[in-house]
Amino acid sequence: MNLIDGKAISKKILQETRLEVEALKAHGHTPGLAVVLVGEDPASRSYVRSKDKTCSELGMFSQKFELPADTTQEALVALVHELNADSRIHGILVQSPPPAHIDESAVIEAIDPRKDVDGFHPINVAKVAMGAPDAFVPCTPLGCQRLLLESGIETAGANVVVLGRSMIVGKPMAMLLMQKGRGGDATVTVAHSRTRDLAAVCRTADILIAAIGRPEFVKADFVKEGAVVIDVGINRVPDPSAPNGSKLVGDVAFAEVAPKCKAITPVPGGVGPMTIAMLMHNTVQACKRLMQ
Repeated sequence: MNLIDGKAISKKILQETRLEVEALKAHGHTPGLAVVLVGEDPASRSYVRSKDKTCSELGMFSQKFELPADTTQEALVALVHELNADSRIHGILVQSPPPAHIDESAVIEAIDPRKDVDGFHPINVAKVAMGAPDAFVPCTPLGCQRLLLESGIETAGANVVVLGRSMIVGKPMAMLLMQKGRGGDATVTVAHSRTRDLAAVCRTADILIAAIGRPEFVKADFVKEGAVVIDVGINRVPDPSAPNGSKLVGDVAFAEVAPKCKAITPVPGGVGPMTIAMLMHNTVQACKRLMQ
């Protein structure tokens, strides 16, 4: 069993990105990312801090907007329009999920698609489906694809099962793996909570991508011998032995699944670090495109 080290691979990508930032700055262009957080969600605050810190480590320009939970839809959209018009900002990210009174779809649609580094704007979703080279792909599926590429795992002709059908991971992941070319050309099945005999469907996979959002849901009987498993899940579960009383686990029951795998990602330290690395990558690409 080979452990796919997301920390090491993300470090490599961040180093490549740092060199691209230096080259852009030498020509008078500094990639800029704006991250907007509405409300006090602790996990979201932690993500925002981490994105801000990574930007500064790479020499990028970063703006962080932490808005109160009672911020109105109109005020949030007005801020997005200001950022669309700000030439220092090449990427805009509104941290999900916002408070319940905010219409998240309307906020995403307000973002200039050329600055939509999260890849959730309908124009970018369509471009991913069409295989357009200038599409912004959501960061987590893009990170999963990069993990497979960097680990030398062949996707061409492989049977892939994507477990989960969200717009954040499942659907864009399936579209990426179906595309022609490197990191694609796979035969993809999208499975979910309503799939009949889910374990049997998952057992057909040469590569199983688990993004169902349920802690340790994927057991050993979901996985065939020699499969590759990419675990996208990040779930906090109680653990009396941990100092803070909880621990992070994936969507895969790692201890029982790992012995059957050719390769598997751990949680934490697998897909998680890749998501921020790909966000930085997307922001640099946005800067390059907006310069043209």
